[in-house]
Amino acid sequence: MLVVSLILVGIAALVHVYIFVLESLRWTEPSTRKTFGTSELEAETTRGMAYNQGFYNLFLAIGTIVGIVFLITGSTGIGAALVFASAGSMLLASLVLITSDRTKARPAVVQGLPPLLGLIALGIALAL
Repeated sequence: MLVVSLILVGIAALVHVYIFVLESLRWTEPSTRKTFGTSELEAETTRGMAYNQGFYNLFLAIGTIVGIVFLITGSTGIGAALVFASAGSMLLASLVLITSDRTKARPAVVQGLPPLLGLIALGIALAL
């Protein structure tokens, strides 16, 4: 079950690295604007905010990846704490997304389902 949890939270981390790339590095690109449903003017206006938000996503991914490394190397307490904090924040951010804008249900599921399943699997793995 630990392996399953690490794969799932690893996927969550990769999703958040991808979100970082979109928000911080490619925010004004046409393909990114299409993904987020923003106009050229909106993208330019919100560029600074998106840049900042992208780094939040990157830091959540880094925290999760560091937690995975600690879990793999046997530092279970440290690793679990990092994964629960980082992936838990990813999950909570997805809930904020869907509660703030119901039209964002699909991206909220993409953002929130892997950490949710990974955290459940990690909880089970630690309980066994």
